[in-house]
Amino acid sequence: MRVHVQKSALSHTMQVPGSKSHTIRAVLLATLAEGTSTIINPLASGDGISALNAAKSFGAEVQVYDDRWVIHGLQGKPKVPDTCIDTKNSGTTTCFFTSVAALVEGGYTVITGDEQIRRRPLKALVDALNELGATAFLTRSESTAPPVVIKGPLRGGKTTIQGFNSQYVSSLLLASPFSQTSVDLFVENALEKPYVQMTLDWMKKFGIDVLNPDDYSHFYIQGGQRYHSGTYTIAADWSAVAFPLVAASITKSDLILTGLDFDDSQGDKRVIQILQDMGAHLVIDEKAGTLRVIGGTPLKGGMVIDMSDIPDALPALTVAATQAQGRTVFTNLAHVRLKETDRVLEMQQKLTHLGCDIQLQDDTLVVQGPTPIQSREVSSSFDHRIAMALFCAGLSAEKGLVINDAECASVSFPNFFESFQACGAHLHTEEALR
Repeated sequence: MRVHVQKSALSHTMQVPGSKSHTIRAVLLATLAEGTSTIINPLASGDGISALNAAKSFGAEVQVYDDRWVIHGLQGKPKVPDTCIDTKNSGTTTCFFTSVAALVEGGYTVITGDEQIRRRPLKALVDALNELGATAFLTRSESTAPPVVIKGPLRGGKTTIQGFNSQYVSSLLLASPFSQTSVDLFVENALEKPYVQMTLDWMKKFGIDVLNPDDYSHFYIQGGQRYHSGTYTIAADWSAVAFPLVAASITKSDLILTGLDFDDSQGDKRVIQILQDMGAHLVIDEKAGTLRVIGGTPLKGGMVIDMSDIPDALPALTVAATQAQGRTVFTNLAHVRLKETDRVLEMQQKLTHLGCDIQLQDDTLVVQGPTPIQSREVSSSFDHRIAMALFCAGLSAEKGLVINDAECASVSFPNFFESFQACGAHLHTEEALR
């Protein structure tokens, strides 16, 4: 799909969809729990659907309604899937359910995904599962990425894993309560800590506490435990909030974002503080769960932004930096390069193509602004966060942009373009010729 977007100001209110990160954790835990769980306001597209389909593959019974999913848990005993599990474009689902497969004792599970998933490294998790007594291997000797084959049981013991990708850590944490003995999980160079804390928070909701020191370097999980079912509401996705927040900040907008939980553990809430530090005019009402963005105020750079804990925010914040006066530096980016795409290189190349001054220097991205966004055609590279970031850039371009392969935005933000159009964005879509 091609999206033609013109310079626009946003107004009225926008409700951001439920969190992808919360949805996948809730689905996995409900799948392993005993009893029936209800998940309210799940992300009912893209990654959320991939997680739900994985749950069904392992034998969970699922009822889908407009505003909730009802999952009948497997009491920690997932069955051997009848066929390969295709996680589509969901890296989180791929990673998390790989450890679920280590709980299956009656046969092998094969997990794969789309072309991007089949390029994303998984070997560190595979090695850790083998150290904990499961059987896991990748199908291509020259590759560190899926397809992956896994067989239980998960016996327990000790393992050490690099923390540059929090999904590995969360995956092991979520499955470890069902190991035959306790698990000692050591983490080196822990990054993305808010995502690990989110996992711990969800495990606690389902009845399991984990010993987690403040540095997130060592976790002890007792084996032979159970998750308990319940009813849970999925909070709005702060990773998705970043896009309308940036879009309204760099245009002459007056937009209210609704349904927000300011006490949520999602790390991308920090985008609010970053944009405030850049001079954005934001009005927060924690009680009402709203955030008003009054655009038109010139933004300023002169900041060094550490992306260790908020890698998903890079595409949106990079666009904001192109419209800020001065030099903005993004640091600690190695893990950002291992998402659906190398988002560091992709944003550098695409924004340079659009006339921005942005340089990639080792593990830093340096943006000099403000620079006008030029009217050109650009591709999302089939990465949902890049598609949404480019759309935000297009809202401030004098003559607009054309974004190719834009349909991937629905992976984490269903009805993304319709939501913006309802708030005043000038755009039209067309099916791309193949």
